Amino acid sequence: MPTTLDIRNFTKSPVPKFPYQDALAATLPGWDMSLVFAGSTRAQSMNIRLRGKDYVPNVLSYESGTKSGEIVICLPVAKKQAPEYDMTYSQFVGFLFIHGCLHLKGERHGATMERKERLLLKRFTSQSKKRSS
Repeated sequence: MPTTLDIRNFTKSPVPKFPYQDALAATLPGWDMSLVFAGSTRAQSMNIRLRGKDYVPNVLSYESGTKSGEIVICLPVAKKQAPEYDMTYSQFVGFLFIHGCLHLKGERHGATMERKERLLLKRFTSQSKKRSS
């Protein structure tokens, strides 16, 4: 089964450039994924509904079926937090996408997950630089 990615932007901001499809295929091969870019209000209401948490998250990820899921990235939060992680806005949005994919794969927060995130981010940010050269 091929890996598919449906991207929807519910914000007025442009979607940051990142090889989302390639990162998904490398992390969750054969998955059917929806990637949603949301504003603060939508992200917070989804966080309340899905997790019972009343704050604006930077990323949410959840399974919607066998080998299918959705990742929601809140662009205003990502833009604000990127400098705190010493990343550009585009890098941080890519990082959040990878983070969501790894959670769907079953990874939990910790040193192992952080190492995988950094390696994947490095791989796909260098890949996108090569494409734009």
